[in-house]
Amino acid sequence: MNLILLDPRDIDPDHHARIVDSRRLKHLTEVHRATEGDRLTVGIQGGRMGKAQLIELSKDQAIFALEGLDELPPPSLPVHLVLALPRPRMLARTLEHVTALGVKEITLLHTKRVEKSYWQSPELRSDKIHQHLVLGLEQARDTQLPRITLCKGFRPFIEEQLPQLLSIRRGLVAHPGMPNACPRGISDNTLLLVGPEGGFIPWEVEQLLAAGCEGMHLGPRILRVETAVTALLSRLF
Repeated sequence: MNLILLDPRDIDPDHHARIVDSRRLKHLTEVHRATEGDRLTVGIQGGRMGKAQLIELSKDQAIFALEGLDELPPPSLPVHLVLALPRPRMLARTLEHVTALGVKEITLLHTKRVEKSYWQSPELRSDKIHQHLVLGLEQARDTQLPRITLCKGFRPFIEEQLPQLLSIRRGLVAHPGMPNACPRGISDNTLLLVGPEGGFIPWEVEQLLAAGCEGMHLGPRILRVETAVTALLSRLF
């Protein structure tokens, strides 16, 4: 927790912030080894960052006196990530990684090789998704939550959502065997599409390319989704 992320509801009219949840309290005491009087980096979800002084710490609560919160969060990446829904455990890690890297728009998509049971996972509950996004923000010292969209049909996505997404973005499909390598250091507003383990099926690739996306690859190695997404974002931006 490189940033203590505060919900606006944690803050009272006197500019004090009160933390009572066990996860953040445990991190303060066991990782930060914080003591009363310490000044720590905090940020308000959806807002700015700065310093706050810890004026009370017990097993039940931590109270901070907020100082000037005038730091802007780091800039976001110019990318909308469309990710075929991974296995639940991999989804959790991937959400944390891409949030830490600065992705602010994420669509989780059903494709042929996505197990239908994945859509029933508790990891897709809004509270669980929020938890993983917050962990990513805390890691990277960011305050702006990504927006998550769930899309359970590939054809409706192609027909109803993809044309609008591509109208203002460069579409890039990451898939093994594509003729072109992943570009480096681009600044284009980008739609990045990443398939499941096993990849998109040929028909899905054809539909994406026909819609105006460009195919690309990361080389001959076959990577896990969480590794591939991290490598793609690092190389692209």
